[in-house]
Amino acid sequence: MKGDILIIKEHHRKAAAEITRIILPYVREATEHYIITVAGESGAGKSELAAAIAGKMEEEGIDSYIFQQDDFFIFPPKTNAQKRKENIGWVGMGEVKMDLLEEILNAIRNGIHVIDKPLVIFDEDSIREERIDLTGKKLIIVEGTYTTALENAGTRVFINRNAEDTRDARKERAREHQDEYLEKILSIEHGIISKHKSRADIIVHKDYSVTNIQ
Repeated sequence: MKGDILIIKEHHRKAAAEITRIILPYVREATEHYIITVAGESGAGKSELAAAIAGKMEEEGIDSYIFQQDDFFIFPPKTNAQKRKENIGWVGMGEVKMDLLEEILNAIRNGIHVIDKPLVIFDEDSIREERIDLTGKKLIIVEGTYTTALENAGTRVFINRNAEDTRDARKERAREHQDEYLEKILSIEHGIISKHKSRADIIVHKDYSVTNIQ
């Protein structure tokens, strides 16, 4: 998503270093691309952790590409927020073109390097299309709230932090107005995402320590 602001801190880098240590053998062994997902609740640090992993991989001589689930929402951010206000039942996986994201990942696994994908322009509240070339991108990182549910992934990373844990990070990011309505949205998302934890291969805990359970 163009216009997103990342605040990468030392705890993101430390977790990324440990995750890189765990997945590096799989990435090196992959004949084409190796796909991982980074999931968690709003403000958990998904984008920051994904970027930090890409940075650590670069130190190992491996190029990465990051897909953001935010680019696959049916409506751009401000319009989607209005849809939620009109009907809070809109909140959930139905907001996202998960089938398109899955289709793209499947194409990547089948050796297709040039991909057309949506691109959200946050400031314009618009969605465009961009063509990307993944040639030489050994690691594909897919970050977003519901990405643990994706089938086309070799390793699934889950950040185990809830709305209370992420409150300060959400305030610092200042993307949404922090009010009672947002808390309802986060509660709905928590109900969905918490069920995905059992699919994870790597858990990032509240203190950003890492457990490998694959």
